[in-house]
Amino acid sequence: MSNGRSTGPDSPQWPALESEQHPWVSRYNTDDLTRAQRDRLRQPYTSAIVPQIAGLSIDIPADIATDIDEATQLLTRFDAEVGPGGLPFASILLRTESASSSEIENLTSGARAIAEAELGERDTGNAAQIVRNVRTMEAALDLADKIDRQSIIAMQAALLGSFEPNLTGGWRDEQVWIGGNSLSPHLADFVPPHQDRVPAAMSDLVTFLRRTDIPVLVQVAIAHAQFETIHPFPDGNGRTGRAIVQAMLRHGRVTTNIAVPVSAGLLHDVEGYYGALTAYRRGELRPIISAFARAAGYAVANGRQLARDIRTIETDWEDKLRGLRSDAAAHRVRVMAVAHPALNSDIVVRELNISPPTAFRALDALVERGVLKAANSQRRNRIWLAEPVLNALDDFAARAGRRKAAQPR
Repeated sequence: MSNGRSTGPDSPQWPALESEQHPWVSRYNTDDLTRAQRDRLRQPYTSAIVPQIAGLSIDIPADIATDIDEATQLLTRFDAEVGPGGLPFASILLRTESASSSEIENLTSGARAIAEAELGERDTGNAAQIVRNVRTMEAALDLADKIDRQSIIAMQAALLGSFEPNLTGGWRDEQVWIGGNSLSPHLADFVPPHQDRVPAAMSDLVTFLRRTDIPVLVQVAIAHAQFETIHPFPDGNGRTGRAIVQAMLRHGRVTTNIAVPVSAGLLHDVEGYYGALTAYRRGELRPIISAFARAAGYAVANGRQLARDIRTIETDWEDKLRGLRSDAAAHRVRVMAVAHPALNSDIVVRELNISPPTAFRALDALVERGVLKAANSQRRNRIWLAEPVLNALDDFAARAGRRKAAQPR
């Protein structure tokens, strides 16, 4: 699968973007614009042309190959160590990955708000969008066995389908751009390919995804940069692109149990991540590959601390529940509260298949013993919070490096 051109992360031979011009047809009434704005809109705009990468050879220098090998081993070892521990921690990691990916897009929310949104307590705002991103990550992992056109479209539909269904179902049919203003792409920081070029570009990328001759993390980095450069959807490209990262790690057997929070690692140096995407578009591979290798290290370090925090909480809860019958529903709700740190009686009844009176007795017992705290509900339903778990999730987000502002890509 090679066109005979050998390319390495230090080599200028990885093809940089080319460009082309198109006439711009404004959606606005130009009579309401200034003369300078009208003059600009009359000019053609420039969009990118992405290279075909499916058959390019990739030679990886020894130093970066070592970094990639070490990062891959970190991810695989972390997955093997914490993944088999059961569903609750897998659910926590999925939520943290989704929240970190959303935060890269400046969609920030606290752990309590996210947990309440999962209960249906909040259906608008950032928390609700982050919960939709959890669905995207779940779809990515479910579809990891076959990453193709339809599965990628399905991932984006999981993100936006219930919110903006008109933006789902296929590739975009209009020009999009990043930065600048909403009038036109003339002042944009980056203008992805014209919509007519998207199907062929995505077909080439899907072919690249099928290759088995590239280290998985290198393939992930290149595919992610190519996807974000193509920007194939009218919205949700960043979050969908990072969901594809999880699908590729699962497909390549780097992970088998959990979603390692790689986005939290990218968030640790989000400006470096954006800079690496820009460098990729100039024909430089090293920055984006290095960004993913570093992100893996940050993700595993942060994830390990979260795992330690959760184990400490679980040990404390077990001590607080000593003396309860081993078959008491409270023990089952206690386990459930790790994955669902905001609870109501409906979810307890549904998930544990117990009666409402049994659920209420279990919840009351956990409150009495200091495991849960009763809280007010926005929907006139009683809710219960596992505050130590919520605090651990907020601590994870703080370590990942929440920042005040950055330009989404």
